[in-house]
Amino acid sequence: MTPELHQKLTAWRQHLHAHPELSLQETATAAFVQERLAELGIPFEAGIGGHGIVATLTRGHAQARVGLRADMDALPIKEDTGLPYASRNPGVMHACGHDGHTTSLLGAAALLVADTSWSGTVDFIFQPAEEGYGGSRAMVGAGLFERFPMTRVFGFHNWPGLEAGTVAVHDGVVMASAGRVVLTIEGHAGHAGLPHLSRDPVMAAGHLIVALQSIVARSVDPLDTAVLSLCMIQGGTAPNQIAGQVEIKGTLRTNRVPVRDAIVARIEQICAGVATSFDVAITPSFVHGVGPVVNTPAEASLARIAAERAKAPLRQDLPPSMASEDFAYYLQHRPGAFVWIGNGPLRDGAELHGPRYDFNDAILPVASRWMAEVAKTALTAN
Repeated sequence: MTPELHQKLTAWRQHLHAHPELSLQETATAAFVQERLAELGIPFEAGIGGHGIVATLTRGHAQARVGLRADMDALPIKEDTGLPYASRNPGVMHACGHDGHTTSLLGAAALLVADTSWSGTVDFIFQPAEEGYGGSRAMVGAGLFERFPMTRVFGFHNWPGLEAGTVAVHDGVVMASAGRVVLTIEGHAGHAGLPHLSRDPVMAAGHLIVALQSIVARSVDPLDTAVLSLCMIQGGTAPNQIAGQVEIKGTLRTNRVPVRDAIVARIEQICAGVATSFDVAITPSFVHGVGPVVNTPAEASLARIAAERAKAPLRQDLPPSMASEDFAYYLQHRPGAFVWIGNGPLRDGAELHGPRYDFNDAILPVASRWMAEVAKTALTAN
């Protein structure tokens, strides 16, 4: 990559960082991407599954076709970086690096436009609504793979704590499935000085939270991996009234669907037991979101070859993360691979989804080169 292109990509990335948009609201971001694609002379279709965009570049006569994906949305987090290009949208920031992912994919497009050594078709997928709003599912539902019949798909996520520019490739599971858990406890409200006339959902909630923490410790095979985090509890309106209802919300993450199903069954059993013990009603509900990100073997191999061709350091020894990524939904329909590219040292508050996070512009050349190389490598693979 030339210094001039790196400089241009840095300016694009910092512009996107300064103008973040939440999931399902990526209007200006999508317009910016379309403007850059037009400058590069790459035809595209917009409005796919919301604000999604797919640009298509064909060279030569080869019939092979591959997809590259980046996400575009930001998070409802107040930025605390003090950077000159910090978010100008109060309470919204690119705290996960999607600004860098989008820019890297534009960089890969620029590299492939200038490269005459390859033949085939590359689809550049700019996806909205990754942060829990089903952007990948919406694009697939809008006919992504029928309208753009790619046979493989690849993507990456920047990774704080991994040496800058290092490409990490996993065999099998990369990131966990993610689901939402809501536990609604219905009691009987009453005066705090007359507790015997009420049925206390707050006390039941305390015992329920403690009991549920036994699931991963005692109901999951230690050789499996699972996380049940209860992150919100809401109930009560006055300090001298026993509440009538408490709601607990959290997330359930596993690497295998059978483990998830077993945990859900155990949650239901414990809820029933606690409800009987405290004479309250407990209703558990679950939203099974994105599944685990699982690289297919051949495509993981292509991702490694691409890292070598991009002259990037390669790691193959990192364990999967219990964070999630809706790239998983593409991998349920097409073979592919999802890699991590190191963002550099992890600083306090600058982790993913942290208020002082910032994508490292120094890795833009590596990320763009890897995406371009994995596309070329996949197009020539048998």
